[in-house]
Amino acid sequence: MRRDAAIEAMTPLLLALSFMTFSLLTPLGAEAHFQELIPSTDIVTAETGKEIALDLRFTHPMERGPLMDMGQPLRFAVRGPGGEEDLLSELRPQTIEGKQAFTANYQVKRPGDYVFFVEPAPYWEPAEGVMIKHYTKVVVDAFGAEDGWDAEIGLPVEIAPLVRPYGLWTGNQFRGIVKQNGRPVPFAEVEVEWRNDGSLTPPSDPFITQVVKADGNGVFSYVMPRAGWWGFAALLEGDAPMKNPEGKEVPMEAGALIWVQVRDMR
Repeated sequence: MRRDAAIEAMTPLLLALSFMTFSLLTPLGAEAHFQELIPSTDIVTAETGKEIALDLRFTHPMERGPLMDMGQPLRFAVRGPGGEEDLLSELRPQTIEGKQAFTANYQVKRPGDYVFFVEPAPYWEPAEGVMIKHYTKVVVDAFGAEDGWDAEIGLPVEIAPLVRPYGLWTGNQFRGIVKQNGRPVPFAEVEVEWRNDGSLTPPSDPFITQVVKADGNGVFSYVMPRAGWWGFAALLEGDAPMKNPEGKEVPMEAGALIWVQVRDMR
């Protein structure tokens, strides 16, 4: 066989081997990490009762996993009409698919809006070479007060809602301001994922995580096309590096997350 013909015959094999090597060394897909903080309801009424169950998982919501181990959160609290309450002692660990997650229950005491938030333990992601900490919040309205939903916690990174984050229909637009240390972040990138209930299979990777950019004032918007829970995550560089489990200083990804539920109009 001539040399040129031999090389031509080997080309498909070389391409296949190269692709296999690339696949083994490269993380698969667009697996976005999202800290979940999901209440049993976002609107408390006489029908729902006063107790709210809260589910905390670190996962890939659109892909329904895999879950990552959560360490003991550093802070877990609620800001409501009576001020701020520390709920760290209310957290109960649970094992799901061999990974640690948490759950908690809260009794609403009076009408008002309750902003639940968590500062999780840092998570080491060796594939990206970063420590991840997602400051996450969700707003629950109790008995129609509709007051306090735009309260800011003052987290290092935070999304301040510009749209009331409950009582939303499918197709409504959500808007928020990405802030870091209390200041808007111009042109921040925001990842958006739907918490998949198993009824949808994304046709390809770009459909898993939607991506929008904020404007020069840190304001972003997104129209939610399907009922359920939607997570908005602005992933920013932390103010200082952190040490990974091996003691090496690495970058820190500081995520500002907020969860919003929408319902079909029917």
